[in-house]
Amino acid sequence: MMLPKPGIYYFPWEVSTGQVPDGDTLRTFGRLHLYDVTQSRATLVAQHGAGQHQVLICTQLVEPFQAQLGSLYIVLGELEHQEDGGSVVKARLLTCVEGINLPLLEQAIQEQRLYRQERDSSQ
Repeated sequence: MMLPKPGIYYFPWEVSTGQVPDGDTLRTFGRLHLYDVTQSRATLVAQHGAGQHQVLICTQLVEPFQAQLGSLYIVLGELEHQEDGGSVVKARLLTCVEGINLPLLEQAIQEQRLYRQERDSSQ
């Protein structure tokens, strides 16, 4: 049996603006803004610059979970593009990380990308 891919970190604004290929395994983060248990849908939001970005999450595979509105979450899952032009992350993991240092997480993601670029260009 093949294990699923570990998931590359993407910023919420990259997910919401369509910069992630369909079917890709990804990790992203945001504050839990809405949770509709009847639809198995959650919305994560993140501020970036002047804009607020939303990422729609399908929560079927992670239910039941303790939804703490306003808390910070990290999601791991696969991205699916919808017919209406939007996209949804089918969550395999949805973890509350309230209290995490967000600027440090963003910096770590940037550092990881730099490392990968350098490693890939040297091969």
